[in-house]
Amino acid sequence: MAQFITLTNGGSCPAEAVPVLRYDDFAACLKDEVHAGAGICSFFGVPHARQLRLYIVLVKKDEATLAAGAMDVGQSYAALTPEFPALHLFEREIYEQFSVLPQGHSRLKPVRFDGTDSPQVGDMDFFKAEGNDVHEVAVGPIHAGVIECGHFRFQCLGEIVLHLEISLGYHHRGLEACFNQNPQKNALPLMETLAGDSSIAHAWAFSTLRESLNHTAVTRRAQTIRAIALELERLANHTGDLGALAGDMGYLPTASFCGRLRGDFLNMTAMLCGNRFGRGLVAPGGVNFDLEEALCLHLEKKLRPAARDVYGAVDLLWETPSVTSRMMEIGVVPEQAARDLGLAGPAARASGLRRDVRITHPLPGLQESQLTMQVEKSGDVYARARIRLDEIHESVSFILRELGGLHGQAEPLRAGSAGAPGVYGRPSTFGAALVEGWRGEICHTALTDAAGRLQRYKIVDPSFRNWIGLALAMRGGQISDFPLCNKSFNLSYCGVDL
Repeated sequence: MAQFITLTNGGSCPAEAVPVLRYDDFAACLKDEVHAGAGICSFFGVPHARQLRLYIVLVKKDEATLAAGAMDVGQSYAALTPEFPALHLFEREIYEQFSVLPQGHSRLKPVRFDGTDSPQVGDMDFFKAEGNDVHEVAVGPIHAGVIECGHFRFQCLGEIVLHLEISLGYHHRGLEACFNQNPQKNALPLMETLAGDSSIAHAWAFSTLRESLNHTAVTRRAQTIRAIALELERLANHTGDLGALAGDMGYLPTASFCGRLRGDFLNMTAMLCGNRFGRGLVAPGGVNFDLEEALCLHLEKKLRPAARDVYGAVDLLWETPSVTSRMMEIGVVPEQAARDLGLAGPAARASGLRRDVRITHPLPGLQESQLTMQVEKSGDVYARARIRLDEIHESVSFILRELGGLHGQAEPLRAGSAGAPGVYGRPSTFGAALVEGWRGEICHTALTDAAGRLQRYKIVDPSFRNWIGLALAMRGGQISDFPLCNKSFNLSYCGVDL
């Protein structure tokens, strides 16, 4: 029986080793992998010999490996979304980019409004519920806060939300296309601004892929510094989210404390490299800045009181019954729905899915992270908040442990070279890298041509997969619950718009 090829996370293989299957065999392999617990990470198209070659990347459940396969399609193919709902947005994206029709897909709405036949951004045929007492509420695309644009269209019966439809694409920047056209120019700055609050995670995924395609080994010390920076990024964002969630409930003590404490973690990141978002730290081959012993001790000194203050501020939430009751049984995403839709990160783990590639699929050069996966079962706002606090505990313990291990090490921070101008990596090579950002797993995939130039670079931010989770969380709830549900996911507009 035909099978997909197996890869390690951050690994690569000759492009011809990725099996190109007939549609029926491709669908059968995908079904076997998904039924065995694999999750869909990426699905994208590459023009090939007057056809479109569709590649898929999966993360296996019980092995620290990935799976990859491909199939060639003409102007249309039978949509996979009806059987694999996690592909719904990927197939819409492929249709928008290449005009290849997935026949049987229920809603081929624009994703970023950049197709040749796409309407003006935001101009789309929204779903409408029928009934004398049904009314419609439109929110956005311009919002009251300093945030990017996104449109939310609610179909309501009184206060009850029957359906929420989300339309993005307002700030589509064309970053992926820009990088594919000129992969050498400003590559890292582009990666660090894909989703600015995930700068370290995207830079690490990009660098890992470049290292794999060039057979560049990274020292243990450089990987450890990357991991510490990634956890500081997680701490800053989880702390900020808990404060913002408290603010949306009108609970000001936690909101006020966490707003300040988020800044403390950002300042710790600035100690590493001079930038509060970690930009300039991670680079192909390693890192640009070292963590010398004096700096390690200084970070430890700063981290312990900041963590203690976070625990104290957030514990106020759990100690206040009116706050916890406001979060419980609100915005529920059941476990099976989270699995079917391919949710990632805390949103998935809050619904019972055991998906954290830091633990299950460590990157090259990293041993077992000794992190404990945090999982909740209720799938509601409370669970998504609780996951964040539990992961804060884990991240603090991890950073303190790794800072202690850096003392006395003497390893290079950078290895290898960037390669010849215009050459991205080894000729005709396929590679994929997953990094567990604070919102969930980030997937970067690359394919080089016979000259080693970049043929296709594909980026999937966790928000691309999780916005549908927010829409589902609102179904059957009250429209006044939307701020809480929205903040409990806290997804990125630009992570989808790219």
